[in-house]
Amino acid sequence: MTTDTNTLPPRMLRLREVEQLTGLRRSSIYLYVARGKFPRPRKLTSVATAWREDEVRAWIESRPLAGEIPAHSAAP
Repeated sequence: MTTDTNTLPPRMLRLREVEQLTGLRRSSIYLYVARGKFPRPRKLTSVATAWREDEVRAWIESRPLAGEIPAHSAAP
């Protein structure tokens, strides 16, 4: 029997790691989650939550570059 290492489950990030990766503080992360603008955390246990690393990295990549005007805000 062989194991395909390409099918490993996604890495889960705790809040401190998400803060370090994004540069956001706890309050901003949860505010963006509440507004639907940041990935929701997953329940690991009854008291522990974490974010999927791939979802957080995708959110980071979706952010506009500094000084870039988002497409929906561009003047006609």
